[in-house]
Amino acid sequence: MSFAKILPLIFTCLFVPATLAESFTFTAIPDENESQLKTRFNKVAKYLEAELGVEVNYVPVKSYAAAVTAFRNNQVQLAWFGGLSGVQARRLVPGSQAIAQGYEDQYFKSFFIANASTPLEPSTNFPNLNDYTFTFGSKGSTSGRLMPQFYIERNMGKQVKDIFTRIGFSGDHSRTIAQVEAGAYQVGAVNYKVWETAVANGTVDTSKVKVIWETPAYPDYQWTVRADADQRFGKGFTEKLTKVLLEMKDPDLLASFPRQSFVEADNADYEPIESVATAIGLLD
Repeated sequence: MSFAKILPLIFTCLFVPATLAESFTFTAIPDENESQLKTRFNKVAKYLEAELGVEVNYVPVKSYAAAVTAFRNNQVQLAWFGGLSGVQARRLVPGSQAIAQGYEDQYFKSFFIANASTPLEPSTNFPNLNDYTFTFGSKGSTSGRLMPQFYIERNMGKQVKDIFTRIGFSGDHSRTIAQVEAGAYQVGAVNYKVWETAVANGTVDTSKVKVIWETPAYPDYQWTVRADADQRFGKGFTEKLTKVLLEMKDPDLLASFPRQSFVEADNADYEPIESVATAIGLLD
């Protein structure tokens, strides 16, 4: 090919607007096993791509901390965070915004579950957990660690290290259920949505593990977008993204979260999470 023919191609490549050449990427905290996450969020990526008119890619991560790091390092511009991981990410990237949450995330809760071999029974009163083995989920989980630890220490009057004979961190809610069901730990804390889905799908044996207590409601999961999204993807992009998330109505997409719908969210909604995390030493 002659230089005269190549020159227009070079010129075109050099002057393609960055917003057209760049893909929009998002991640999500790994609160369930990896195959479930890929199924959930690859569908979401296709939906966002069709509605936003830009290439959208889901980037899986191995831990809650990795999700926060990817957001901080601008490897992703959007993330489906839990309450605590969202607070952490927004502190690291000032100006970032919580823009949407599941309807249920306004009133989220954790279940405490116990192996059937224990004498612990379902109750509205906080259980006596002295001298049991206990597993949280991820160290950065709101529903699997932060709020359960807060309620344990508030009700028991001492730190978790002085209550349990052994403490574990399973890494995600599905593993917490499996470990308590198997008796690897006697008691654990789990996201109530993951528990309800496991029961509905028949993936947990409720003759071996049972819910013994549930926490009061607190704000949890949310979509958080980086502060520079409009600068990178065009004026009004954040507003359009928010609208697209709020208008996600496909029952199949919503069931993958699972949420009945998405509603508006704001950073101020998560101030209670930040306060609790600071109080029990999970934020500097």
